[in-house]
Amino acid sequence: MSNSIQLKERVHLTKAQIGSLRKEGQIPAIVYGKEIGSISVVVEEKAILATIKHNQRAILNAEIPGQGTKPVLIKNIQRDTMTKKIVHIDFYQLNMNVTMDSKVTIHFTGDPVGVKEGGILQVELYEVDVRCMPDKLISSFEADISGLGIGDHLLVSDLTFLEGIEVLTDPATMLVQISQPNAEEEEVAETETVVVA
Repeated sequence: MSNSIQLKERVHLTKAQIGSLRKEGQIPAIVYGKEIGSISVVVEEKAILATIKHNQRAILNAEIPGQGTKPVLIKNIQRDTMTKKIVHIDFYQLNMNVTMDSKVTIHFTGDPVGVKEGGILQVELYEVDVRCMPDKLISSFEADISGLGIGDHLLVSDLTFLEGIEVLTDPATMLVQISQPNAEEEEVAETETVVVA
């Protein structure tokens, strides 16, 4: 856990006061967990944006008001539908001795043989659900698809994760397939030459 973040206490505020906080670069948030209950806080927008850019699923050392430093994970981010700016964040306080459920993003690498032969790459799924101890959590997994030919596919069961990571997504779920190119037969219309006498 190399990332640290400070969460400041947030008292009950009106909508106008919350709007002022956001203008000042502070984002309303909540941090919750079995050990600490639920605490309303604020976090610096600049700090959280830097964290998300690096790794949205990173475990953070959060300084929590009245609780000291605890490991937390970003559980949910709410954004404004128009501006896409972050308006609220949910942090989940982790127990490092208990398994947790999360998602792992799948990055597909390599140029499939089938695509070079004219096939079409179809990505069906970009992430899988996993269960592991917090210190085993990874944010992404690279899957080499360069060997896939036309008609080939990659299933969740084809992925090999590190020991200690249990994949919860159905093993038979398709991640990627290389489909046949559209066999569109061009019909050539025969034109008749009309001779006007």
